[in-house]
Amino acid sequence: MSKIKLGVIFGGMSTEHEVSIVSATSVIQNLDKNKYEIYPIYIGKEGNWYRYTKKIEEIQVLKIGEEIKEKEKIENVIEYLKNIEVVFPVLHGIRGEDGSIQGLLELLKIKYVGCKILASAICLDKAYSKIVFEKAGIPQAKYMYIKAEKETYYEVDEQMQEKIQKIEEIIQKVKQTLGFPVFVKPSNLGSSVGIRKAKNEKELKEAIEYAKQFDTKILIEQEIIGREVECAVLGNEKIEASCVGEILAAEDFYTFDAKYKNVQSKVVIPAKIAKEKQEEIKKLAIKAFKAVDGKGLSRVDFFIKKENEEIYINEINTLPGFTEISMYPKLWQASGLSYTHLLDRLIELAC
Repeated sequence: MSKIKLGVIFGGMSTEHEVSIVSATSVIQNLDKNKYEIYPIYIGKEGNWYRYTKKIEEIQVLKIGEEIKEKEKIENVIEYLKNIEVVFPVLHGIRGEDGSIQGLLELLKIKYVGCKILASAICLDKAYSKIVFEKAGIPQAKYMYIKAEKETYYEVDEQMQEKIQKIEEIIQKVKQTLGFPVFVKPSNLGSSVGIRKAKNEKELKEAIEYAKQFDTKILIEQEIIGREVECAVLGNEKIEASCVGEILAAEDFYTFDAKYKNVQSKVVIPAKIAKEKQEEIKKLAIKAFKAVDGKGLSRVDFFIKKENEEIYINEINTLPGFTEISMYPKLWQASGLSYTHLLDRLIELAC
């Protein structure tokens, strides 16, 4: 039987470039070499495309910060991609998880792993995914959506109308409607990049000014005190949900450093929560995935509120991490599906 020509695209121009390298080298190491003829494709931070020329059998899982050294520039990207049957885009963040690479592959009529253009774009944009969750009746934290262009700020209301506001006016509105503390997030980033927690007016102003360095669209969310849990979903028409895992962050919240650098952060799989609560989370994960018209895979993140045990959705990650410590493969391993067989399933689901 001939091998499937599989392209693994990674790197990219987002702030999650380094995580993508770790995820992709982990994927390559765990792929069944008897089934796939693997074409590793690296996109540099500057946007150039390269062949990763290291021998497939010698590729090891790299660490955060390690760079791709063995590379050869691809002069005609379109022609190169046309020789590939299926693409696994292991690209996190903008220009990889937002529908950009998906649109290119659609135009070239190449099958690929994961969500299509619409779901990718909606889920990377936290503000718009909240609108979909609200329409679907999925509980979530109270929030405000603002835009920041240089020194001009806009409050975006429930009818999506924009009103110019001074930053001091926005701060007062947050104080009145959400209270403190709040989380301030760039709308279009992942891996907790650009996120800060604000406990007062001064910290809120600093957090907004920090977030606008990453995106003009900013989400300000009310804090939910409770447990942070995650569930993995898999499938196209028939969706399966994994067991539920819990994040025990070593820091105040699950920052980039807490995820990838702080060894004190831990995950508990399966989470030590009641069976009926796990089933509720799994049903909500599938509901959220269907609401955004998801395909292939996603990791759905939730909070369990300490006060009343109510479940609130946090976000959907359509291309979650695939590092050795990442929740998505670990959740499926705990649910009886090995990393290698999980990759096989995802490639089978490619469309």
